[in-house]
Amino acid sequence: MPFAAIDLGATSGRVILGRVARDDLSLTEVHRFANTPVRLPGGLHWDALALFQGVLDGLRRAGGQPDGVTSVGIDTWAVDYGLLDADGALLGNPFHYRDSRTDTVAARVRESIGARRLYEVTGLQHLPFNTVYQLAAASGTAQLAAARTLLLMPDLLTHWLTGTIGAEETNASTTGLFDARTGTWSAELADQVGLAPGLLPQLRAPGDPAGTLLPHVAAATGLPETTKVVTVASHDTASAVAAVPATEPGFAYISCGTWSLAGLELEAPVLSEASRAANFTNERGVDGTVRYLRNIMGMWLLEECRRTWAARPAGAPSLPALLDQAAAARPFAALVDPDDPAFLPPGDMPARIRDFCLRTGQRPPESPGAVVRCILESLALAHRRTLRQAAALADRDITHVHMVGGGSRNELLCRLTADATGLPVVAGPAEATALGNILVQARAHGLVGDGLPALRALVAATQPLRRHEPGGDRAAWDAAEAAVEGFAAARA
Repeated sequence: MPFAAIDLGATSGRVILGRVARDDLSLTEVHRFANTPVRLPGGLHWDALALFQGVLDGLRRAGGQPDGVTSVGIDTWAVDYGLLDADGALLGNPFHYRDSRTDTVAARVRESIGARRLYEVTGLQHLPFNTVYQLAAASGTAQLAAARTLLLMPDLLTHWLTGTIGAEETNASTTGLFDARTGTWSAELADQVGLAPGLLPQLRAPGDPAGTLLPHVAAATGLPETTKVVTVASHDTASAVAAVPATEPGFAYISCGTWSLAGLELEAPVLSEASRAANFTNERGVDGTVRYLRNIMGMWLLEECRRTWAARPAGAPSLPALLDQAAAARPFAALVDPDDPAFLPPGDMPARIRDFCLRTGQRPPESPGAVVRCILESLALAHRRTLRQAAALADRDITHVHMVGGGSRNELLCRLTADATGLPVVAGPAEATALGNILVQARAHGLVGDGLPALRALVAATQPLRRHEPGGDRAAWDAAEAAVEGFAAARA
């Protein structure tokens, strides 16, 4: 049976058709469209209407395939939201999480509520763009005063497809307004930031029905009005983790794309003070699991470098050429802390890497290949540091690492991560997010078994995977980690 996965990332959106059978799982991308932020006088925004048009165009193409579409599921990035007024109209384009309006707000909220209390309730990693801080930044605005409903991005698109209102729990768990212990909205925190009662919708779980297509959506896409929209793990990382092809215990995962999300799957949150101090997050996963992880600034650094180089007269080398140059570059010539706040905004990333190196007493990398080597080794060290801390804080042993997402295609990064962690790295699938989206839909239709092991076994049996055994100079990696830890300590 064919299922349509609407998968929206920070730079592009896709509609992917997945066909699921007992021993088969295949994907076909039927439409891809740009996700281009727009800077207005009031800040940086997502173009929500353009995204929705891309969704409609993709569903029309999916419906034109021979077998049609059984159901639809939507996943996106986390934390960003749209506000609806009393008539259900969108109050302005949603803000982009990289907008600067929260720069000075997070500290004020943490001081008001208490950093420890925030973590006791939410178990959430401190990131300056968490939804709770965005809402605090909007306090006192006419827009928030007029709002009657808050919908996170996948819930907003689901609403436009079906007319129904709801909040999917894996994405809700990233807001800073969700109680990690009870799996419900926290009335205490909503009140602390002054949210009107009823602004946060009723929660939905992955697999719950979300409705059927509105008549005008059916007309625009050519799909029947009876086409079901299924609630999936709408946070893209939650969908990706659901499709980690783990068939044995002891695994850690890295969902690697614009961000690297590195961590463990647990049965209960870790809410200790040590966990808070280490800035780990406890986010909801499929079937009530906990994604215990830390956000790392991921392939964003490389993406922004390539964007900068592409704007120069000579243009940017191709990605394969850059990776070949990086593989040949001198190891550990320069390193950065990927989570330094200087790297968060868009802009000239090579210049910022150069500035970081000068600031930390290092000789900056001069060639694009050396810059890429610096980025990938720094990410591998961040993966190592994060997984070792997660294992210690959760009292778990890690025997192997699954790397999924677009970054799993990067052979050099996979190899460096295996060398850095000293653990085997199983790379793939690259399309884990779409696979997780589709598998939850298929399970809702009774095509796969109930538990996560059944979903993962189907992924492992049908998707190409590559295994990287650890090697390299252990002493050199230890010294490199000590250097980066020094950078982070200086920043703190």
